[in-house]
Amino acid sequence: MLSPWHSLLSPTAPTATEIRAPLHPPNRSLHSSLRSPPPRSVARAAPTLSATATAVSSPPSPKKKVLVPIAMGTEEMEAVVLAGVLRRAGADVTLASVEDGLEVEASCGSRIVADTHIASCADQVFDLVALPGGMPGSVRLRDSDILKRITVRQAEEKRLYGAICAAPAVVLMPWGLHKRKKITCHPSFIGDLPTFRAVESNVQVSGELTTSRGPGTSFQFALSFVEQMFGPHAAEDVDRILMTQVDGDFERSTEVNELEWSIDHNPHVLIPIANGSEEMEIIILVDILRRANINVVLASVEKSPNIVGSQRMKIVADKSITSASDSKYDLIILPGGTAGVERLHRSRILKKLLKEQKQAGRMYGGVCSSLKVLQLQGLLEDKIVTAHPAVANELTCKIIDQSNIVIDGNLITGKGIGTVVDFALGIIRKFFGHGRAKSVANGIVFEYPKS
Repeated sequence: MLSPWHSLLSPTAPTATEIRAPLHPPNRSLHSSLRSPPPRSVARAAPTLSATATAVSSPPSPKKKVLVPIAMGTEEMEAVVLAGVLRRAGADVTLASVEDGLEVEASCGSRIVADTHIASCADQVFDLVALPGGMPGSVRLRDSDILKRITVRQAEEKRLYGAICAAPAVVLMPWGLHKRKKITCHPSFIGDLPTFRAVESNVQVSGELTTSRGPGTSFQFALSFVEQMFGPHAAEDVDRILMTQVDGDFERSTEVNELEWSIDHNPHVLIPIANGSEEMEIIILVDILRRANINVVLASVEKSPNIVGSQRMKIVADKSITSASDSKYDLIILPGGTAGVERLHRSRILKKLLKEQKQAGRMYGGVCSSLKVLQLQGLLEDKIVTAHPAVANELTCKIIDQSNIVIDGNLITGKGIGTVVDFALGIIRKFFGHGRAKSVANGIVFEYPKS
């Protein structure tokens, strides 16, 4: 099983050899201690951002078919990570609503539009049926007679099925699909499982059934299905591109030029989104930050509040960027996604907001390819960042290669999709302290340092 994130959060500054010099560094004494950027040929050999939007390897034809049902109160991070990872692996994933409408409001307030209704899936054959958790979403999945028939048939015909978080206890057990299986689930529901069958592993594979513990184990859960359907090499390829594993030499987080993020109210955070934005980054950020009671606004830079992400998932924004611009934000975060970043950069209103954010000394940040927008707006001048390998050589600021998250004063940057959980927890730590971040991490079943 692929294991994520081995190293611990480090508040200490990096050594000089860990910092990459800008392509055109200013004339300052620090420059003599910085190493030169790697040759361009090295950057070309790194995972490309375009590769993250397509299948990693060519799966057999026809494509593996996957059903991910969703409901009001479904845990959005679990559903979107499942769909996003499996689509990257080449699977044909259907998000199906068990509600009357296609749009569902998930457990932390995100609004997701399903591809179809569950009724249209009743007579289809799937290679995998994977149930996200969340409450009351799990109860609503359990009460869907059509979904029950699909999943029971899946188990009877010895095809893959799985559940995460609350769903193993709330959905699979009443349906009798846990019998003679080792299973795991969220710690809050582990007491509901048969004692002699319950295990506390992050992912448990027992024959055709795979179960997992919570939002913080979603990547492991999804990658286990990639391995079962496409093989270990495909899982390793997807894992490498998503950057969900941490090399032993990497730091989880590094802070330089430490600055207290001190405010006298509940933080207000703006996340602008566009067609082509990376939906996993968006949903992970919203999910985790709202768990800390941070006021998060998703604002569409498109004419419609509905955006279609890089992996063809439909997300409904809270506001238009025009409406959102009437307010001030303690933090503005830009998600990645190559096509989405280009569309964010075209938004004059967003450019104005970023300019005002910098002038006021308020916080801002970005993940993956969105650092290019921050650079074009002058927000990376004299800053130290981390960046996705495919973007790093396009930046002119100093880069810490061996840290997944870098906080430099009022700026926070992250390498890629697989580092966004740490990115979000880093924001919570800066606003509220380590204790709140640790509490949120425990709630989503994510390994986080004790201090």
